[in-house]
Amino acid sequence: MPMTVQHLAQRARIAAQSVALSPTKQRQDALYHIAAALRADKAAVLAANQHDIGGSALSPSLQARLTLTDERLEGMARKAEALAEMEDPVGQVLGEWERPNGLKIRRVAIALGVLGLIFEHRLVIGWDAALQSLWSGNAILLCGGAESAHSMQALHEVIQRGLRQAGLPEDAVLLIPHGDAAQRAALLQAVGLVDFIIPRGDRALTERIKRESRVPVLAHAAGLCHSYIHAAAEPMMARRVLRNAKLRSPGICGATETLLIDAAIAPQLLPLIVADLGAEGCSFRANEAACALLPTLPAATEEDFATEWLDKVLNIAVVANIDEALAHIARFSSHHTEAILTEDEAVARYFMARIPSAIVMWNSSTQFSDGGEFGLGGEVAIVAERAIPRGPIGPFQLTSYRYEVHGAGHIRP
Repeated sequence: MPMTVQHLAQRARIAAQSVALSPTKQRQDALYHIAAALRADKAAVLAANQHDIGGSALSPSLQARLTLTDERLEGMARKAEALAEMEDPVGQVLGEWERPNGLKIRRVAIALGVLGLIFEHRLVIGWDAALQSLWSGNAILLCGGAESAHSMQALHEVIQRGLRQAGLPEDAVLLIPHGDAAQRAALLQAVGLVDFIIPRGDRALTERIKRESRVPVLAHAAGLCHSYIHAAAEPMMARRVLRNAKLRSPGICGATETLLIDAAIAPQLLPLIVADLGAEGCSFRANEAACALLPTLPAATEEDFATEWLDKVLNIAVVANIDEALAHIARFSSHHTEAILTEDEAVARYFMARIPSAIVMWNSSTQFSDGGEFGLGGEVAIVAERAIPRGPIGPFQLTSYRYEVHGAGHIRP
């Protein structure tokens, strides 16, 4: 393993011990100091970001994910302050009971240790992960791409200043410079130094890391999300929610990529939806039944329905009924988030009970799939696999637990 990554991981391991034992007030102070430092260094951070943007050859949608603005920086500072106001996840008593023999047992939340985040393009992901790692008593190694190197370096300096001002070890948040392939590979082999790897990128990145990592992986799900408009949906509500689910921020993992719509309501509603979204620059890929209603729609391929567009592109499938919608989801979903729009509660419950995804919604935009919107204090990933933790992974999910047993000279017969 290259010494740089090994050395950084060793430093993070030592820092993790201090952060895990730090009092709530000290970690709160660090978050407040980080927010203040970001505001104070705003010009330097924006200048570093412009350097990265000027040198990138990313698509417009990916470049938008990389770009920082005054508004985004203020939102990032407020996230740090909001996190500091949340309940401390470390030391929470998750359960306690007494056995018939008098032994008293408690299950208490503890930090995980050292996290390794491998991410692409979205600087906010690295920022959020650093803050949540700190609040949950962990240390973290940030491994971004070369396209964001200057921006991430500037943000890292902000974070380390806040840690220093609070008297916490700067090594609690460390940046792996440039994050090239060799460094990423070394991070994946850091068994005994790094406790969990969290990949945040496209599906190909996540699958590669899951194959190659010797360190346990908290795998962020690809966002191949579906919104199903049932025949009993309220039409105006369905149009409004679907527009938000697709176009509010097309490049996030919670954006709807496929619209499923009942054949009974499609002749009246689908032309309006296509007009709504088309007026805002959205393009479409449609199944045979949808093309029969709107012959100008481009025909969808199997690959289209399996694609996370992260852009203003929407797959459309007209389906015969709810069971056909569920079959489509079972075939193509990444198990991130699915939504049903209907006024029929029995239908909604039927749908929700049969969805295996991490998140299922009723009459809601899929763009609410976010740890911050769930009140979790943000997220470092949304995990779709049937494991614990699952769904949005915020600071409370970045903890493990231990059992504390209190006896009075007990011996086991």
